[in-house]
Amino acid sequence: MDAPAPGRRGGLAAGIAAYALWGALPLYFPLLTPSDPVEIIAHRVVWSLLFCLVLLQLTGGWSAFVTILRDRGLLLRLTVAALFLAVNWLVFVHGVTTGHVVDAALGYFINPLVTIALAVLVLKERLRAVQWVAVGSGAAAVVVLAVGYGRLPWIALVLAGSFGAYGLIKSRVGPRVAALPGLAAETAVLTPVAVVYLGWLHATGSGTFALDLHGLALAGTGVLTAVPLLLFNSAARRLPLTTVGLLQYLAPVLQLAIGVLVAGEQMPPARWWGFGLVWLALLVLTVDGLRHSRRASPGPAARAAP
Repeated sequence: MDAPAPGRRGGLAAGIAAYALWGALPLYFPLLTPSDPVEIIAHRVVWSLLFCLVLLQLTGGWSAFVTILRDRGLLLRLTVAALFLAVNWLVFVHGVTTGHVVDAALGYFINPLVTIALAVLVLKERLRAVQWVAVGSGAAAVVVLAVGYGRLPWIALVLAGSFGAYGLIKSRVGPRVAALPGLAAETAVLTPVAVVYLGWLHATGSGTFALDLHGLALAGTGVLTAVPLLLFNSAARRLPLTTVGLLQYLAPVLQLAIGVLVAGEQMPPARWWGFGLVWLALLVLTVDGLRHSRRASPGPAARAAP
């Protein structure tokens, strides 16, 4: 049954808010200097876990969290997912704090193409001809960018690859893991390493955390990690998958705008050509996905059947 109109409006608002917050992250992380990317991610892991534990207490989600921790197979999968997530966070923060916001945006633009490639390579899925065209256009974009820059756009590729692998693992876990307990488990397995690293920084006097506005901003990374995820989870429950799929492009669009208009990063012709090929691939994927979903959706009589 389709969600009622008020539920859809609330889901749409939650989805827009989630992707807008993700898209605005390049404005936040540069404010955390002089902390370097590794210290920022260590704080993000610790504060995300603490914030998730508070939310679990408030929402009564402790049993789901404990169930994950007791399931060794599930916890192992989430540990591998957490490692890919940590790589993604680290490279993203490195990118936006070193003048590569546009490259970070490119990474999330090409993420759907990497996800399709992983489905073929790992899950042995078969693509439709149109999907192959989209993947080919994405590969051509990488070649154009590499030739134009004289190097591979490694930040974009690592971001797309790490998040694609993270999504692949989470898709195999399935609905057994809700968003909040899952994030709590992923940050829990990373927290011991993060705490040891932060303790070493404090012992050597090279840490930047203090009980001031800077320390509060570092702690705020936990809120900025968990809140968009919860908003996204709310949207995903109330919106059609096609709508959620279209909303995902809001974040990299905002990141691209921030990189060009706020950070003042250059967009030479090679970069525009590369982005153009990526956008063409995404347009092809979107149109094909919408047509395929309409063909696959049941008619009114089928939807009304028990």
